[in-house]
Amino acid sequence: MSLVFYRWRWTFINSKATGGNPMARVIRLGVVSLSKLLALMMASLGFIVGIIYSVGGFLFELSAGTLNAGTALAFLALLGMPLLFALTGCLAGLVLAPLYNLLARFGFGLELELDTD
Repeated sequence: MSLVFYRWRWTFINSKATGGNPMARVIRLGVVSLSKLLALMMASLGFIVGIIYSVGGFLFELSAGTLNAGTALAFLALLGMPLLFALTGCLAGLVLAPLYNLLARFGFGLELELDTD
């Protein structure tokens, strides 16, 4: 038997039924913490996409033989895409965390297998 915090109280879960490792259910996500996490993850993805877009735009303009204002705008994607992706991730966290919290009340929460060693 393992002692876990579940539904705002400490309860025991039979660890032998889960192969020796206790299962815990996530019953609530912090809205701000999920928003910050998703914003950071999406900003890093946006930076990678911005690099690909900038280099691709530069190579396309170089192959065409002209470098113009479009090339400079492509390099602004290094700033713009991480900002837009971070904003999208933040808004997604603000929407998804309350939705998860609502569904977790009805038993649809994530189950995590915890290692006690």
